[in-house]
Amino acid sequence: MKINDVILKTVTRIVAFIILTFGVELFLSGHNNPGGGFIGGLVLSSAFVLLYLVNDIETVRKGIPFDFKKIAAIGVLLAVGSGVGSVLFGKHFLTQAFSHFDLPIFGVTELSTVILFEAGVALTVVGVVVTIILSISEDV
Repeated sequence: MKINDVILKTVTRIVAFIILTFGVELFLSGHNNPGGGFIGGLVLSSAFVLLYLVNDIETVRKGIPFDFKKIAAIGVLLAVGSGVGSVLFGKHFLTQAFSHFDLPIFGVTELSTVILFEAGVALTVVGVVVTIILSISEDV
């Protein structure tokens, strides 16, 4: 007999959205406040793990058709590429550059190259954590 878990799946969708929103907030506030790519990536990956726990793997893979190993590789390339970019401009490895821009909706905003590094770290963490959880679940 199959268990009717409609309430669990519905609540999980809402909670996963909240977790993803909080993970993006932690990621974006990371270079000026506590947070950043690593903790943002961990929070984002916890939402994916929650979806995998409540639903079966095939259902989640249909909804999220990403290969998390490739996401981890893209993250590493992005993080290393942000460091190499500073070397191309004659600076030390991982030297950041920033400036203030007047954006239409946001007003004067500081944009920095550290966000590229943090995005690489976040993608790497999400890819590695979800890949580890999926490989553990295949052994069970």
